[in-house]
Amino acid sequence: MTSTGTPWLTIPWLTIVGIGEDGWEGLSPAARAAVTGSCLLIGGTRHLALVPETAGQERLAWSSPLSDAFPTLLARRGQAVTVLASGDPQWFGIGATLARLVPPAETRVLPAPGAFTLAAARLGWGLQDVACLSLHGRPLEAVIPYLFPGARLLLLSWDGTTPAKLAALLRERGFGPSTLKVLEAMGGPRERLSDAPADAWPDGDTEDLNTIALTCAITPGARVLPRSPGLPDDWFQHDGKITKREVRAVALSHLAPGRGEMLWDVGAGSGSIAIEWLLADPANRAVAVEDRADRMAAIRANALAFGVPNLDFREGAAPDALADLPQPDAVFIGGGLTGAGVVEACWRALRPGGRLVATAVTLETEAALSHWHTALGGSLTRLSVERAVPLGSFRGWRPQMPVTLWRADKPL
Repeated sequence: MTSTGTPWLTIPWLTIVGIGEDGWEGLSPAARAAVTGSCLLIGGTRHLALVPETAGQERLAWSSPLSDAFPTLLARRGQAVTVLASGDPQWFGIGATLARLVPPAETRVLPAPGAFTLAAARLGWGLQDVACLSLHGRPLEAVIPYLFPGARLLLLSWDGTTPAKLAALLRERGFGPSTLKVLEAMGGPRERLSDAPADAWPDGDTEDLNTIALTCAITPGARVLPRSPGLPDDWFQHDGKITKREVRAVALSHLAPGRGEMLWDVGAGSGSIAIEWLLADPANRAVAVEDRADRMAAIRANALAFGVPNLDFREGAAPDALADLPQPDAVFIGGGLTGAGVVEACWRALRPGGRLVATAVTLETEAALSHWHTALGGSLTRLSVERAVPLGSFRGWRPQMPVTLWRADKPL
């Protein structure tokens, strides 16, 4: 084995120390040595106040945004620098951010028990059975895909207003009987636990530093998002421009969402395809491309209602609106198929091994699919769906318009 580069760069110069509410007393000997032995100590104002001052040591409180302090940190490369962080720095913490700036070989991480670990210990919950999410700096609606009867969630609050806001959201969605346990300032002298159902959660704020333990329960009529694709059409805001649920389920099976993949939903209409793509895995990404402002407003509302606020948006017509978008792993063309250059632009941008799926209802768009199937290969499928509707005092079948679906895989 050979090594290259300057030798000191292989020695960790940056130490990230996790610290809890018990402060200095709770730190290990190694963590204490890192704090006192560094020439630069960085942390939040609250963190810095938890450790004693060291003669000759420079201290720096994180600025807002945090990135403003990164040049000062990186300028000390090769010197002993310590960063203080809450609990486990690698779990929704500064550790993951700094790992994008400083190679792991130059970093040492000394974690403390984080909020999730402490909360699970207080409640007797097995972390492997719990969904752990951060709401700090994130929309509250991000919890919606995780709400189902009996589910347990541990949530890092944004601030003291989060528990009351979460209780209101739960009541609105039919989850009023759910139990909230709010654990404040865990591990320190101010630790406190509050416990009440969402239906009876009091107004008012709690300690800013709090973690919510949620056990979900529902009332009749609660909207629970299933794990399977093909959500009901009437759950979405739309003006009729929506890929119907049966077709949507088949289209998503052809798009084949993996983990951490990017989708372009071109001519997004209601955004239903992009939304269900994001619901398939929390690490997935998607951008909805739509040229009508009213439909774009509906897409934004749908994204929040279904708990995928990370849906990106591009208002404009393809192919011009596709410029500078992240490279897609899959593309769905639900509108604008006959526009000049749309399919060509999507195919060029698609990563090798990616999937392109398009649907057609009219004779003109069906002809376009036939052309592209001849040019690029893939598969053509025709879907016919009939739904039972009242017919006088009886029921009868009402056919939906047939839909042609084309899938092509870009060669590796």
